[in-house]
Amino acid sequence: MSDPIRLQSFITLSEIDKSYRMGGQTVPIFQDLSLTIEQGEFVAVMGPSGSGKSTILNMLGGIDRPDRGKLTIGNSQLHRMGEGALTAWRAQHVGIVFQFYNLLPMLTAAQNVEIPLLLKPLNARSRRERIRTVLDLVGIGDRAHHLPSQLSGGQQQRVGIARALISDPQLLLCDEPTGDLDRKSATEIMEMLQFLNKELGKTIVMVTHDPESTRYADRTLFLNKGVFESREVAA
Repeated sequence: MSDPIRLQSFITLSEIDKSYRMGGQTVPIFQDLSLTIEQGEFVAVMGPSGSGKSTILNMLGGIDRPDRGKLTIGNSQLHRMGEGALTAWRAQHVGIVFQFYNLLPMLTAAQNVEIPLLLKPLNARSRRERIRTVLDLVGIGDRAHHLPSQLSGGQQQRVGIARALISDPQLLLCDEPTGDLDRKSATEIMEMLQFLNKELGKTIVMVTHDPESTRYADRTLFLNKGVFESREVAA
């Protein structure tokens, strides 16, 4: 894994407008939204359904784009990129962790982790070495040849995190990473994300409904009707 270079501001959203078309009507999500996140920061985002949390993650991952405003991550101006450039940028710089793991059931843990590497110019030996490294890192190296159905929910999420890490991204986007787990497994996953943040310097933006999970973040942002609010996390 590469050593992180800390920047004063790694992610910058400046005066972002975003809306969607629904049933012939334009529904605004954000108007003049601005946000700055430093490199190596762990940020949790909370808010009710429909507040724009998923839209934030999609824009940070280059899956969606603002209607107006500037979105910069590192030295990349995402608001200026075309679809092809965004796809290539995302493959190199972003890892995504999903609530429901999104593992292919017919593939082993190692094969699921390998998927992002298949389009890279790596030989089979190099891919195997990377897979072994990340599976050991997330604590399931001994489950490499197990199918998802042979793994617990917490183990499946570890496979999902390993897959997100396999390309050594700068940014991890986590969409309710503990939402389908029991408390013990959720705690283990959050401790792992905190390790990736503190020890490997990964910048993490996590959407969550779980106040317990926010304890592992450097700060928590509350999104309500497209606006960030300041408030305390409930104990």
